[in-house]
Amino acid sequence: MHLHFFHFPHSRTLTRFSAIALLLLTAFFSGHFLDVLSARLSPTDPPISADKSLSSDKNLSFQSVSALPASAEGNWGLSFQQEGNPPVANATAEYLGQFDAHYVGDTKENKIYLTFDAGYENGNTPAILDALKKHHAPATFFVVGNYIQTSPDLVKRMIAEGHTVGNHTFHHPDMSKIATKKSFSEELESLEKLFEETTGQKMTRFYRPPQGKYSESNLQMAKELGYHTFFWSLAYVDWYEDRQPTHEDAFKKLLGRIHPGAIVLLHSTSRTNAEILDELLTKWEEMGYSFHAISELVQTSES
Repeated sequence: MHLHFFHFPHSRTLTRFSAIALLLLTAFFSGHFLDVLSARLSPTDPPISADKSLSSDKNLSFQSVSALPASAEGNWGLSFQQEGNPPVANATAEYLGQFDAHYVGDTKENKIYLTFDAGYENGNTPAILDALKKHHAPATFFVVGNYIQTSPDLVKRMIAEGHTVGNHTFHHPDMSKIATKKSFSEELESLEKLFEETTGQKMTRFYRPPQGKYSESNLQMAKELGYHTFFWSLAYVDWYEDRQPTHEDAFKKLLGRIHPGAIVLLHSTSRTNAEILDELLTKWEEMGYSFHAISELVQTSES
């Protein structure tokens, strides 16, 4: 979508046509455009601070999808064009593939890959794990250092119940601003070390960039460290503790935008997610979908 500025004739009064056009333009921008913008700005998780507060979404960017090159860098973003179909993303699956990076699975198979970003624990993860267990749905939890330090028992439960724990970096910085491989690797390897000390197991080398911020050099660094990078093809604004989406709004977004091969990003801090997950998984199953581990995507790309 390209935005154009409108120029009106130099006159003290608008013509009837201009007035009608202005009203229509105002309605468009206050309604449909904002809905599209909301869909476009649903992809990222907020920065994590020491006091666990959540920032505003002012760091999220909006770009014209038609202007995005195949190798776009910056904030991961999505534009949903048609219900039930994969969205248009910042980069193509083919482009990401050269870096062992993924954002969607096979778009001809009714498979869903569940992922959760876990920056801290606020009491909602147990219910999420209960729902996953009930539906025999494998998930990947991308955690940061604070999460392992404060919630080791939940991390161990994730592993015991067959889930994967992935690397969301130790401190949750904007990794796209890290230029050296040494600094980049320290963020990932320090979390690996903490995870191994806590669980006695090696961390699976799956990486999700904090806030969805990335660069081509980041993707290459991650690949050289043996990591597969995972973005997503479905997410919604679920991370504000004091502004949780209603169940109705959550179902509208998550049911309407689900599509074959979806890598779904949810936040484990979301009360709404914890409350609706059992019903949400049931509804997705009724739509003909099944749940699979993202390790399948790695095996496919390496075969």
